[in-house]
Amino acid sequence: MSAPRWVIHLPTTLTDHQAAVDLLTALRASLAHVPVLDFGEATISPEDQQSTRTRIWCDAPVGEPRGGPGSRRCHQLVDHPGPCAG
Repeated sequence: MSAPRWVIHLPTTLTDHQAAVDLLTALRASLAHVPVLDFGEATISPEDQQSTRTRIWCDAPVGEPRGGPGSRRCHQLVDHPGPCAG
């Protein structure tokens, strides 16, 4: 059995869904080098509906099997058209 993982909830003052997605995308780009962060699992929610979360990225495995050397995950938005791409 593995140790439990922790989730960091980071409230913002943004009032627009797309602005929240844009901020999360910028955070993913600037913090991609930090191996303990899993942006593929990132979600957003309205402040007053935190139990209803919206997943942002597809996160499906691309390339080698997940966890293997060189494995990647899809960085496209959820429900994207066409094949996955890392």
